[in-house]
Amino acid sequence: MTHLSIVVVTYNSRDCVDGCLAALARHPPRIGHDVIVVDNASPDGTASAVRRHWPAVRVVDAGANVGFARASNLGIRQSSGDLILLLNPDTEVGAGAVDALVGALESDRDAAVAGPRLVDSDGRPELSFGAMPGPFAELRQKALVRGNQRGVPVIRGYVDRLTRQPRVVDWVSGACLLVRRADAEAVGLLDERFFMYAEDVDFCAAIRARGRKVLFTPAAEVVHVRGQSVASAPAATEAAYRRSQLAFYAKHHPRWTPLLRAYLKFRGRLPDIPIDPPAPLR
Repeated sequence: MTHLSIVVVTYNSRDCVDGCLAALARHPPRIGHDVIVVDNASPDGTASAVRRHWPAVRVVDAGANVGFARASNLGIRQSSGDLILLLNPDTEVGAGAVDALVGALESDRDAAVAGPRLVDSDGRPELSFGAMPGPFAELRQKALVRGNQRGVPVIRGYVDRLTRQPRVVDWVSGACLLVRRADAEAVGLLDERFFMYAEDVDFCAAIRARGRKVLFTPAAEVVHVRGQSVASAPAATEAAYRRSQLAFYAKHHPRWTPLLRAYLKFRGRLPDIPIDPPAPLR
């Protein structure tokens, strides 16, 4: 019988992870499941709070802030589910959401990954999927995301329509991503050289390179409260994003990397920590 392991990576998430775990308790998957919280040495006491309030949840201490990809892999390796749900602590699953994701994979043997329709606390959709990032695809994605966030009527309406249709996509957001264990292990799990950001897109790219499909599944709806990392440490978050962006281009679009570095340097946004670029896909 299929079993599901839910992996939640936390860092200073004490104020939001309770809502995440409570939503899972209110709307549990129909299939057998377990929940693992991997804590990146949160100074705010996230791990102890989860242990105290959620005794049925297994808490794994990463020992340091090792980033999202490495912590996710730690949780995956310590889990046993045939299916793995990566879930951000600032999300709350709706009724039947996890079941809809599981059903999407069960109904398509060629599909390895499924992601839900993410919405904010007011029900406004997030553009949580897209085409493989490149110079032009990234510009389009950012224009749609910013226009949607700013409430531009034409863009908001377009994003709403986009996020109501199931489709095969290049990637879905790691904020809520269901994957078959066999496919995750076949690509070596998430690339741990991405500390934060782009690891979900890279993960989906590796899975698609094996001829497997990634599904956007709007029948599953999940609330995503964004911006907590940015609000608590905006400079560090910006630097982490730029390092991942450079690493992603070095891996997938090496010819564009010098231009990206020059652009970031001109804008004063080039990270001052050297990049160890992931190896290109084979």
